[in-house]
Amino acid sequence: MPGFQFRLQSLQKLREHARDERRAALAQTYEAERLLKDEKKRLAVELESLKKYIRADVSPGVVRVDRLLDVQRYEMVVIAQTETITRQQEQIQEEISRRRQALVESDKEVRVLEKLRTRQQAEFRRGEVRQVNRDLDEVAARRHLAKGVEK
Repeated sequence: MPGFQFRLQSLQKLREHARDERRAALAQTYEAERLLKDEKKRLAVELESLKKYIRADVSPGVVRVDRLLDVQRYEMVVIAQTETITRQQEQIQEEISRRRQALVESDKEVRVLEKLRTRQQAEFRRGEVRQVNRDLDEVAARRHLAKGVEK
């Protein structure tokens, strides 16, 4: 008797591959989120450093206006970069949500096929056991008949 063959094996492989791709895509968005957080922290440190520099440069004595204006312009650039990163983080959060939902759906599709395979495999095994029992019953019946004929 041939072994169990799941007819939807190729479909299951395709769905598993799609699930793995979605898992990798989600991991990429998490990595992008982490990079944005790191960059935002770096900008926050730089902004704090600029504020300290401005406070120190404005202390009593000679004020270098050109230098102060340059630092304030750069501070505005850093603030704008921080705001841009904040908007990017919001977009990344939306993308993470979409990709997570796609992964959940893909995982469901794979689980459905796995359950179907398990059920079909169990049914196949039960059929094998029934066939073996029928064969054994037939052998026992023939032996019984053979003994009855010999007497």
